[in-house]
Amino acid sequence: MRIIFALVAGGLFGAGLHISGMTDTTKVQGFLDFFGAWDPTLAFVMGGAIIPMALAWRMVPGRTPLVGGEFAPAPDPLLDRRLITGSVLFGIGWGLIGLCPGPAIASLSYGGWTGALFFIAMLAGMWATPLLSPYLDRSDQAA
Repeated sequence: MRIIFALVAGGLFGAGLHISGMTDTTKVQGFLDFFGAWDPTLAFVMGGAIIPMALAWRMVPGRTPLVGGEFAPAPDPLLDRRLITGSVLFGIGWGLIGLCPGPAIASLSYGGWTGALFFIAMLAGMWATPLLSPYLDRSDQAA
């Protein structure tokens, strides 16, 4: 049953990414072009994700998921070197390519070699993160 829920949720997520234009790199880069031909439509997509999630974190304490397990806790609001570094790297990749992890996976089926290259680079970054984390943690403790 849990796999069925995961497949349905993943399918809805992928369809939402495609319908909203999050897999269209030119649309994403247009959203990031504040001083040019700015396209504000993805702000509504982000709001459509952020607002329900913020409400869900408020409603979750004391509840259990329908399919067992536990809900993930709300993230720690601490702004540290790791969060800022990750955000900067994410923003650079998003701005240069126009994809973030979800749309990158969704675009593998039609994104051509550039989408596949970005996906490989993303996997390399995910692999390297645990190797580099001790250095970022150590510099946080020294500060």
